[in-house]
Amino acid sequence: MPHLDFSAPERPARLVVLVSGSGTNLQALIEACADPAYGARIVAVGADRDSITGLDRAERAGLPTFVLRVKDFPERTDWDAALTGATAEYAPDLVVTAGFMKILGGGFMRRFEGRIVNTHPALLPAFPGAHGVRDALAYGVKVTGCTVHLVDEGVDTGPIIAQGVVEVTDADHEDGGEALHERIKAVERGLLVEAVGRLAREGHRVRGRRVLPLSTPPSLPTS
Repeated sequence: MPHLDFSAPERPARLVVLVSGSGTNLQALIEACADPAYGARIVAVGADRDSITGLDRAERAGLPTFVLRVKDFPERTDWDAALTGATAEYAPDLVVTAGFMKILGGGFMRRFEGRIVNTHPALLPAFPGAHGVRDALAYGVKVTGCTVHLVDEGVDTGPIIAQGVVEVTDADHEDGGEALHERIKAVERGLLVEAVGRLAREGHRVRGRRVLPLSTPPSLPTS
């Protein structure tokens, strides 16, 4: 990712949140944005499927929503272009993929580069991909956790914003990781809320693999 600078807006930062399922991270952000001191507000919620709990949460909060299903487009690039356009209509300062289960295309990435925030249920760069909890358990780690990171064109390879650690117990191997995943998600919600709020209030500077407060001198070494 190239060197990028993003100033904090003088108004509350505008968030577009993308969801695919239950929307628990979305709910955490909705509740955080209710506090004016948080420094951000959700301006729209997008989804890649309809009839999901995440959209119900958005509608109960009075938030605009849009749904774009991949299967409704002749090519994946057409879906990406539609998602890019629908998101851009709300002029977001940050895009948060909160349990969004589709890989974003190059057009979307270029439009919002350095401003797309994602979570992953493992301590990246360990155990990327769709099965982070399962893979961590299979490897026999004693601790795992969650990562909040910027999205780039790889899979869970973007610069890391914040991480939280969760201990793995012997019992986690007995239930296939369900309890572990719930503990990770609890930490993940708080970490995401804190990270998004900080980016919204303070702005951020991307220097290679590092995400820094905008107050950090631009010439700070990145090696």
